[in-house]
Amino acid sequence: MALERIIIAAFVAASLISMASAIAGTATYYTEYLPSACYGNKDQGVMIAAVGESMWNNGAACGRRYTIRCTGPTNQGIPQPCTGSSVTVRVVDRCAGCGANQFDLSQQAFSRIANTDAGRIKIDYAGYYRTTFQFFLSWSA
Repeated sequence: MALERIIIAAFVAASLISMASAIAGTATYYTEYLPSACYGNKDQGVMIAAVGESMWNNGAACGRRYTIRCTGPTNQGIPQPCTGSSVTVRVVDRCAGCGANQFDLSQQAFSRIANTDAGRIKIDYAGYYRTTFQFFLSWSA
């Protein structure tokens, strides 16, 4: 029982540290996933994203993972779009129309964190780095 409490406390602390170093940005969504700039016609699932030039870095962003959380609306159409959840996505494409710190999420990823009727939302995002502790938890489960 004590070991379980320690594990839960460590997991909560790791999550808080991760979001404490988050960067503010915006997110939109798209619905056609293939072909992608990173993987061509090879399906990468639906928890995916495209990023703008500043993050794209000549394709160096391919495969990077980010944890994204909705923080609020960008317009008055949907005053409270956020679901309260976060989502981890993998970069698979380049978004030519995206600005700095903007993600174009798959519709499925966007709907996990916000109402799709909002169209565009404010977000916090951080690079996703799987720690040895998190790996151990998922591997032993």
